[in-house]
Amino acid sequence: MWNDLINNKVFTSYYELATQVTTWHLYNEKVVFTNGCFDLLHMGHIDYLCKAADLGDRLIIGVNTDSSVSKLKGPTRPIIDEHTRLTKLAALAFVDAVILFDEETPLNLITTIKPNVLAKGGDYTEETIVGAREVLETKGSVHVIPFLDGHSSTSIINKIKGE
Repeated sequence: MWNDLINNKVFTSYYELATQVTTWHLYNEKVVFTNGCFDLLHMGHIDYLCKAADLGDRLIIGVNTDSSVSKLKGPTRPIIDEHTRLTKLAALAFVDAVILFDEETPLNLITTIKPNVLAKGGDYTEETIVGAREVLETKGSVHVIPFLDGHSSTSIINKIKGE
């Protein structure tokens, strides 16, 4: 049962996810989108994702593939493989859908699924969030969610390494 519940949240095609989003929109549900690497899932991620989920009725997370994480974070990352990262996020009760993206940015995914709300973490501004202009043009909203201080994958990795 739980395996099915988790697997039903994992989408493998932008088109399939867009079809699901259209259904949610037909029921007047507000769809929130966010994205990231989510390499070592920690309290900062949970706090951020809960706050993003509170912005609407449905939460979708775009997850960077292993190759895109390496390009962003360096050759020693990710620590956790994409399948595991995707499954852990899908297991969260307040997450409705997860999908991998391999492009440099999630712009193609955002323009395909057309979320009502775009949310990113506190190191961004509305002007630097990929897809913000496109979401705002469709009368959606963009939110920057402050970080929970003292929590990051890098700090966890450094602690493990004894740095």
